[in-house]
Order: sequence, then structure tokens, then C-alpha cells
Amino acid sequence: MNKQLILSKIIGQLEEEMELYRRAAKAAFEEATSEQSKAENKYDTRGLEASYLARGQARQVAETEEALIQLRGLASAASHTPTAIGQGTLVEMEQDKERFWYFIAPCAGGTEIRHANKEILVLTPHSPLGRELVGKRAGDAVTLMLAGKPQRQKVVNVS
Repeated sequence: MNKQLILSKIIGQLEEEMELYRRAAKAAFEEATSEQSKAENKYDTRGLEASYLARGQARQVAETEEALIQLRGLASAASHTPTAIGQGTLVEMEQDKERFWYFIAPCAGGTEIRHANKEILVLTPHSPLGRELVGKRAGDAVTLMLAGKPQRQKVVNVS
């Protein structure tokens, strides 16, 4: 699979999310500063709540912008074919004859994209599975505890 294309799809999805966050932040800011949000008495907290929401939305925009910077910087790491799992690698795993694909990135963990009719999940090295995978090679296995039960996955391919 083309890792550069996968990375560009991840970046594209984050750019779309960031635009949504920007619009939400703008709407929350307008609500916080509107005349209608002005407190009518000491118990009226509409304006305060709207300002908290605006601040949270603005923080989300900033975090997404930082993630985009990091992912764009990952392009060179994604261009080579490694032997061990690290940032910028695409990992194919198998569990009970079912295949899973993960893209290891410094951020945007949990982001899912579809490429070549496959679901690819972004993992960070800080996630439980990401920590287990970093440094592993094709043929290695990892075991995670999920719902109190050990789940064993085998690394099929690292690219």
C-alpha cells in the first residue's frame, strides 16, 4: 500500500475536522459575546458557559493544527521501508485469521481512514497497542489484555 497516499488521507481528514472546529469555535465565540448572552442576574451563566465552550473549541483547533504540522513532517519517515515498527510505518496484523492495519504516527491516534478497501487506524506510540508494537518486526507477536482476556496478534508486515 502507498503510505504517502495513506498519510495524505489522514491529513485530509484532519483538515476537514479542523474546519469544523473552526466554525464551531467562531459560533461559540459569537454566542459568548452576543448581547443575548449578557447575564440578567447573578445566577444567569449563559455567557460564561458559552465562553468556556469557545475556549474549548479554540483549544481543539490549536491541537489539530499542531497535529497537522507533525503529520506533514512525517512525510519523509513514511517514504522509506523500515524493518522495525516506528513512526511513519504501516503495520499489518493478524488475529484469528482476521487482518488489521495500523499507521503509527506521533498524533491523531484513533483517526480511521479507508484505503484500498481496508480500514486503517492511526495509533500513537503512547497507546497501549502502539507501545507494544514499537520496535517489533514482521513475525513478532504482541499480547494485549482486552476486557480481562489476553488478545494475541501477530505482525504480518511492516512497511
